[in-house]
Amino acid sequence: MILLNGCRYTSHRMCHILVVDDEEEVRDAIKRRLEREGYKVTVAENEAGGLEALQHLGNAFDIVITDMSMEDVSSGIRILEGAVARDVFTEVIVLTAYGNVANAVECMKRGAFDYVEKNMPGVDVYELLNLKVQQAVERRRGAVETIRRLEAFTKSRTA
Repeated sequence: MILLNGCRYTSHRMCHILVVDDEEEVRDAIKRRLEREGYKVTVAENEAGGLEALQHLGNAFDIVITDMSMEDVSSGIRILEGAVARDVFTEVIVLTAYGNVANAVECMKRGAFDYVEKNMPGVDVYELLNLKVQQAVERRRGAVETIRRLEAFTKSRTA
């Protein structure tokens, strides 16, 4: 077991995902799809609910999927910042119906794992999102494993 930012992680712990989107249909569709894949999913319908979940859930979320624009155009950025402030290893995927390069660059600079457009012609966005979640889970597991090895190394050098 590893302790990071006050949260405990084990390699076999079920991945916990927070989905924040003000569109009920989108939120519910993502939740159903991810639960079918075996993920534990918590949903929030707006920025305030998402920030509340980030701050008050026992363990940090492994993955956060957030809409870019909810109450205003910066809602997704504030969710991203809240997730990374809680646990730097939380992988954040930002969804948007109105993608543009400036927003994507800003999200990536602030630590987002990826930026996905909801309305790409000819693309099943839920399948794409599932793929991105799998990639994010692997990246998070790798980061946590690296910390675990570093802790073990440090412990062996001080013993």
